[in-house]
Amino acid sequence: MRGLAEVGLTTREACGNTVRNVMCSPLSGVCAEEKFDATPYAIATAQFLLRNPLNQNLPRKFKFNFSCCEKHGMVRMCDVGVLPQTREVDGKTQQGFKIFLGGGLGNKSFVGYQLEEFTPEEDLLYTSIAVLRIFDRMGDRKNMARNRMRYLVNEMGWEKFQNLVLKERAIVRATQSVIVKLHIDHTPEEIKKPITISESGGNSNPDGYSRWYKTNTFKQKQDGYRSVFITLEAGDITANQLRETANICKEFSGEGLARNGFSQDMALRWVHEDDLPRMYSRLLEVGLAKSGALTMVTPIGCSGTTSCNLALTNSHRLAKEIQRKFLELKLDEDDELRDSSIKISGCPNACGQHAIATVGFYGGGSRVGNDMYPTYQMSLGGRSDGDTMLGINCLRVPAKRVIPTILKIIELFKQNKKEGDTLSSWIHRVVNGNEDSEIKSIDDFKRVLSPLIAPPTKDEDPDFYSDYGSDGHYHTKTGRGECAA
Repeated sequence: MRGLAEVGLTTREACGNTVRNVMCSPLSGVCAEEKFDATPYAIATAQFLLRNPLNQNLPRKFKFNFSCCEKHGMVRMCDVGVLPQTREVDGKTQQGFKIFLGGGLGNKSFVGYQLEEFTPEEDLLYTSIAVLRIFDRMGDRKNMARNRMRYLVNEMGWEKFQNLVLKERAIVRATQSVIVKLHIDHTPEEIKKPITISESGGNSNPDGYSRWYKTNTFKQKQDGYRSVFITLEAGDITANQLRETANICKEFSGEGLARNGFSQDMALRWVHEDDLPRMYSRLLEVGLAKSGALTMVTPIGCSGTTSCNLALTNSHRLAKEIQRKFLELKLDEDDELRDSSIKISGCPNACGQHAIATVGFYGGGSRVGNDMYPTYQMSLGGRSDGDTMLGINCLRVPAKRVIPTILKIIELFKQNKKEGDTLSSWIHRVVNGNEDSEIKSIDDFKRVLSPLIAPPTKDEDPDFYSDYGSDGHYHTKTGRGECAA
């Protein structure tokens, strides 16, 4: 614990009914679409709430999410989502935020509501305190399955909750001491160490570099620099790889630190364009140069039955199997699939974010007679950008038919797309009833896909009745777990 503290890390409030974590988009500060960098505000909020008596005994865990823009965050899918905004007042630019409340993923997911058109930056802390106070007073402390703040908002109704927050904020603003404030470090972002530009030994790049460059790097708003996303299979990284990542970060990242987001990858920012080939070679040496980080071929998969008491299926292993197959098919190079996503949870509790995936899955089990086999409820059309919506349930797909089912959906897209379509935009039209091709609705997906998912008998295909990563016959067994709801 002392070792963690020495490098600015703590396990304090990583668990328990408190503010668990204040997340910030890994692209805050480098995204061309942001109004201003949310990072200092996220850090200040985290520091203010850490060990604060205000939030030490809430009815349930509580989460903040700051983002650069709606495309690169999940501001509508957490208890408090914060999005930087600006407006002109008397010829001057005023900084502030859009604040979203009451969103969240779980057994029952909800999209958050926008509190007001514009929240001035000086009201960010007052608003946060007001929301925490209301949840502390009115949240359900008895029913663990329904005591996240999103349930309170849904049961009370948004308009009533909104009015309570605005009234409570006025009280907070009038009664808080002037010394109660966020300590925001407005020191401009700067390169903390000089970048050593790689000496070129010729014009050729390492094998696989172009593919990796296209799918794993993000152009920053700062000229000449890119953010590099390191693909991790379902979030896994070895101790040796982690050490080497730290060394690579020190050598190539201008800010000298790595950022984690919500996509089971790592982002190293401020990497000079000229250094990318050599950085790729270094990543290749330690097995961290897989392409596809910013595409649908890198699914999110929660830990599943590998470690979770609530899981019904091995979602973690399925995510790896999908990634390996789709990289083999080079689907990461298909621009029409780039903005889509696959997210997998081992149970309905949505740790794998399945509800906001283009193609989402959560685990369960089905039977043929007395024989059980692992399945996934598939949903389509989820998204977490400015048009955030939850996916629509489609079919229960056997675990060993998930990959063929996704490939069939891609095939249907290729057959029915219009000019300029992506898989995500096409599925969005279908699930909302705005498509006029062969596939017009969820029911058409069910009709076409049903023959593909019909279960064989155990004699015909014994492997069908086992889960990924297991040689034994499938059975469901759960225990008590913390992450429910």
